[in-house]
Amino acid sequence: MNATAIARRALATVFLLTGLSAVAAEYQLETVASGLHHPWSVVQLPDGSLLVTERRGKLLQISADGSQRRDISGAPATWVAGQGGYFDIVLHPDFRLNRLVYLAYAKGDKDANGTAIWRARLEGNALRDGKDILWVADKKNTAQHYGGRLLFLPDNSLLLATGDGFDFREQAQNPGSELGKVLRIMDDGSTPADNPFSEPGSERVWTLGHRNPQGLVLAGDSGAVYLHEHGPRGGDEVNLLRAGENYGWPAATHGVDYSGAYVSPFSDLPGMAAPLHVWVPSIAPSGMAWYDGDQFPHWRGKLLAGALVDKEVRLLTLQDGRITAESTLFSELDARIRDIRVGNDGFLYLLTDHEDGALLRVRPAQ
Repeated sequence: MNATAIARRALATVFLLTGLSAVAAEYQLETVASGLHHPWSVVQLPDGSLLVTERRGKLLQISADGSQRRDISGAPATWVAGQGGYFDIVLHPDFRLNRLVYLAYAKGDKDANGTAIWRARLEGNALRDGKDILWVADKKNTAQHYGGRLLFLPDNSLLLATGDGFDFREQAQNPGSELGKVLRIMDDGSTPADNPFSEPGSERVWTLGHRNPQGLVLAGDSGAVYLHEHGPRGGDEVNLLRAGENYGWPAATHGVDYSGAYVSPFSDLPGMAAPLHVWVPSIAPSGMAWYDGDQFPHWRGKLLAGALVDKEVRLLTLQDGRITAESTLFSELDARIRDIRVGNDGFLYLLTDHEDGALLRVRPAQ
């Protein structure tokens, strides 16, 4: 089913994968905008309109009802190749006062590129006074595994999840490299004094041992930070992040290489944090949200993760720090889900990953 044709009420029966019970959830899917070229990230502005990044290097503002869209000028030039281009976009926690926007993107060229963060002030249809506040120190000559997810913490520090660069996976275990890490900076790009490492090259590293992180969220009730990342063939993970922890890649993994060969004989090792949840075979998780809105009370306090391969969303239930149940949503779209966001209005927003992608709003059925 083409996502751009979805504008109807859907009654979805969600079957828990544990096989213990089934939950029926009513929702309505609305197409806010279609014709988006591989959209990657969406965030809602205070006026209800939405900023959407397209991987090809365009930033759009789309009105809440979808009737208007305009290009936002002043965004940085990006290297569009392989998985490179524009990635995540987030607003400063004090956006209403300072109008600051943060964009993760691929910077450089085929010989030397890496994930960067651009900070600028949104004025009308333009970004003003823009500048890079971070460019991953370790440049690579590949167009894969950028990571690119951003997350503000309550102290206004900013996390950036970076990929291992594909051909440089051993660097994920090197604290002195910024590949395969979650980095932490302040909102102006400075390095926090309380980051867990101090060796040269590791000052911005918050966690290490990641392959290609694609989801990064804060659980508002507990302050816990959750990340999910792609494994190779199998071994996609959901991790609970703690400063200074090592999450294993590639020394420990539940996946195998694309050839079928072992990446490592170990799925866990002493001193390395075990994942909360593993997918074998891979679902290719992309985009993640922590639902804390009022529109869907039965989803409150749960994680939602897009599944690119399975063309659906996984709803994950947590209890006592463990993922205890998993169910599926929105499989009727039959579309790769690139991003999931909870809007200021409590509705859920989805982006479908396609040359003719769509921005969808999920409302309770009426």
